[in-house]
This record gives sequence, structure tokens and C-alpha cells, in this order.
Amino acid sequence: MDLYEYQARDMFEKHGVPVLPGIVAETPAEARAAAEQLGGVVVVKAQVKVGGRGKAGGVKVAKTPDEAEAYAEAILGMDIKGHTVHRVMIAAGAAIAEEFYFSVLLDRAERRYLAMCSVEGGMEIEQLAVERPDALAKVAVDPLVGIDRAKAEEIVDTAGFPAELREAVIDTIEKLWLVYKNEDATLVEVNPLVRTEDGSIIALDGKVTIDENALFRHADHAALEDKAAADPLEAKAKHMNLNYVKLDGSVGIIGNGAGLVMSTLDVVAYAGREFGGQKPANFLDIGGGASAEVMANGLDVILHDPQVKSVFVNVFGGITSCVAVADGIVGALEALGDKATKPLVVRLDGNAVEDGRAILAHADHPLVTIVETMDGAAAKAAELAAAAA
Repeated sequence: MDLYEYQARDMFEKHGVPVLPGIVAETPAEARAAAEQLGGVVVVKAQVKVGGRGKAGGVKVAKTPDEAEAYAEAILGMDIKGHTVHRVMIAAGAAIAEEFYFSVLLDRAERRYLAMCSVEGGMEIEQLAVERPDALAKVAVDPLVGIDRAKAEEIVDTAGFPAELREAVIDTIEKLWLVYKNEDATLVEVNPLVRTEDGSIIALDGKVTIDENALFRHADHAALEDKAAADPLEAKAKHMNLNYVKLDGSVGIIGNGAGLVMSTLDVVAYAGREFGGQKPANFLDIGGGASAEVMANGLDVILHDPQVKSVFVNVFGGITSCVAVADGIVGALEALGDKATKPLVVRLDGNAVEDGRAILAHADHPLVTIVETMDGAAAKAAELAAAAA
């Protein structure tokens, strides 16, 4: 789960990371009141979970409460890369002397953490990483040790911080590690980490992603979720304990096992080239031991997606019996009745495949087409989606 900047700021403050005061506002009047409370120069910052806010006009420096109110009025409701701004953070201004960059993230490929740091921070850090990779220090972090004093020193020295800032930056990095560790994060990023004109080191803008698999350890994290901004289908799937991710295509996907589902996405995307560029509409893994109820729940979610024009059910029976999958399909279609209007292409193989196919054949539902091969089923699903577009 990605956090808004103001949530990351509060989390930083909780763990002792130096930050500036910030107040969230949802109306121009609230923005004005916040600017009056903070006093002096403030920054009005759009709160969206996407980068490039400054370039899009979502970050403005206000010298007076009147300006803060006017900027908030302009920013609230703004669309930034498909994200609507519903709130702004009014942050105290800072006299910036230098900008740096720091992040620690989960390096899945290497099965460890990775710290990245640069004495050249700011909005163009991605460009810096491509054009001048030597300017971005990358330091591996052992998950069993984390970022202790020695590792923080290594990061700072590798990045090339000047001697007079070394201790302050080391201390800040150690505290940022506490955020990462104690909050079960997969990403903690500060861009920019700044030196102010009075010599202070401050985390001026933060990004945090927390691991939803660890929510059971953090009762307070539930309050961080922006339910109003959540996709209703993803929220429904989450309530049903389904592993579902909404995509932007037209072919609904259901499979058992993450590897099989990922392969199915690729096969559908490839087959869709011949039918007007049809693409997968979702990722939905019903798991290795899915029951008929889980299968029915998955279909219920996907069939209610208005973007879906056809559904590809791709199951290889191992722990999951093809009988359970077939029963789930038949039961879901019976429960949905006239609300089920989208064609289903079903490919079953493995455990009890003949029995599963027999159940579907006996039901003889007009929306269901049985195809024996994965490639053939993908092509049929793409063809049906194109025909319904």
C-alpha cells in the first residue's frame, strides 16, 4: 500500500526523522487557516500517489495565506496523471541550500534490501540514474543486519557526502531505516533530503510503501488506507480475500497459481494482437486449493467489470480439482442469472479434468466455451472480446 506524502511525513516524525511541520487541507479555506497557523512562507502540495506533481503544477510556494488559499483552490480537483487531487498539504517553507536523495527498498531479485543515495537529489533522480549511474550510490543491505551505524557510514561515504554533513546524514539514514523496519515497508524514499541554509538536514518529501501482507502486525495501518480512492472492484476482491489486480484490458483472467496467471496474461496479450489489440483486464489468482466458492467469487468480481468483454478461466488441477472449478463456474452462473452476459472460455487440465469438463458439458450453458489448449483458449477469449467491443 502506497502512502500519501503527508502520511509518510507523519510516519517519519514518529521515528525521529527530521521533518517540517505540515497540515492537511481539503478546502481552500482550510488551506488558508493552515498557512496562518504555520506562519511565513508555506508550500501547497497536491496529495496524490504519483510522481511529477511539481511539473504538473501541483506544488506551489505561497508567501501569504491569501496565496495559499488561491493555490489550494487551483490545485484541488486537479488531475495529475489520472489521479484527482482531493487534499493538499500545507508545509512550512525551508531555505534550501542543497538537495540529496536517499531510499531503501526491497530488492526481490537479489533477496535482500538495497539502499540508494546521491548528493544530487531533486525531481530528476530517475534521469540521473540513467544518464549518470555513477552519481547514484547503490549499497546492498543484509536483511538479517539491516542498516546499522556501520552500514549507514558505508552508504554516506559511497555517496560522497562532505565531512561536515556526514554525522547528520548518518543519523537520518539510521532513523529512516527504523521506518522501513518497524513499519514493515518495502520502500522508503526521500527526495529531496535537504541541507537548509542553517545547516540542518531535513526529509522534505517522502514516499513510503508498506507491505499489506504485514497488516496483521499493524492495527494502525488500516487507518492509512484511502478507501474512497480505492477501485471498487479491487475493494470487493480484497473483502473476498482474492488475489486480484485491476488492469486496463478487455479479457478477464482467472487462474490458479501466480505463475500460471502471469503466463496467461502473456498468452492473452500475444493472442490479442490478431483481434484488435485485446489485452488482459485483470490478474486474479484463485490459489492452489481453491474451492467452488472461491471460483464463484472470482467470477462475480470479474463479470461486474464493465471493461471485461470475455473471460478466460485457465486452471491446471493439482491441489485444485477441476471438479471444484467446474462446480464453481456453474454455481456462479446460476447465482448471477440474467446478470451474467459475458462469454466464458474455459481451459481445464490436470486433476479430475475429464470429470470437470463433463460437468460443464452437462450444464451446457450458452455462455461457456470449453477449449482444451491454453493457446487456443486465449485466442478464443480475445476473439470474443473483440466481437463484443
